[in-house]
Amino acid sequence: MDDLIRKAAVLEEALPYIRRFHNRTVVIKYGGHAMADEQFKESFAKDVCLLRFVGIRVVVVHGGGPQINRMLDRVGIKSVFNAGLRVTDDETMDVVEMVLGGAVNQELVGLICQHGGRAVGLSGRDDRFMRGKRHERVPAKTPEGQDVLVDLGRVGEVEHVDSTIIEQLLASSFIPVIAPIAVDPDGKSLNVNADTAAGSLAGALRAAKLVLMTDVEGVKAKDGHMLRSLDAPEAERLIGDGTISGGMIPKVRCALDAVALGVEKVHILDGRRLHAILLEIFTDQGVGTEIRRAAAR
Repeated sequence: MDDLIRKAAVLEEALPYIRRFHNRTVVIKYGGHAMADEQFKESFAKDVCLLRFVGIRVVVVHGGGPQINRMLDRVGIKSVFNAGLRVTDDETMDVVEMVLGGAVNQELVGLICQHGGRAVGLSGRDDRFMRGKRHERVPAKTPEGQDVLVDLGRVGEVEHVDSTIIEQLLASSFIPVIAPIAVDPDGKSLNVNADTAAGSLAGALRAAKLVLMTDVEGVKAKDGHMLRSLDAPEAERLIGDGTISGGMIPKVRCALDAVALGVEKVHILDGRRLHAILLEIFTDQGVGTEIRRAAAR
């Protein structure tokens, strides 16, 4: 009986959050090691379905870096990175589209449908809803130590999101599952970072939440304890004083860009924790770090 009462208490704690976010939009960026483990993949698909069944409009944007690397190795194309971004020539872009827009996307769609959701796979090329431009050249060093600027090829930055097709799918109770591929003015595909694609889409949809699933717990203070909630000025200050560093900087920058576009809150959390999305959205304490707009004065 005590076990049953504890389960009832969990549902009771979730109730105000279910009510608050009913018919609101949540964009989830799904990636990292959570995509490689069968248990985590199943858990993620079930959690997404649960969100939809309680009335939350869910959009999933997925990555797929490790899967792209494996396919490039299989076809004999070397993976090259500069400034943390994949150098993407025409041959590499063909593989990126095949993996992200094909295998990875359809596997995730299938998992969600298997658990009762109605999912539709898309990329930004569909209806040209995600339009972009080529990334500027990035600084690098030659083997001799000389500073040069490197062309990343068909790596893109999102310039415009037309959310019409996504809104129509959400209105029909579908879960859009989106591969982060944009289209340039000439109609060519661009490889876009999944975090920034999710942030741009969340802004266009005026989402209540953007959830960035990563391979770390969240943002930590210098003494190692978890920072549960930050407003935008606090986050900027922590970047400035070095508390937020390394690979966490682009995640937090993505969050700051999203709240500037109108997203109410961004959550950075560890996708390797089972049911991390539910724990973050439906419990008082949460399991990651939320970043919100500056408090009104």
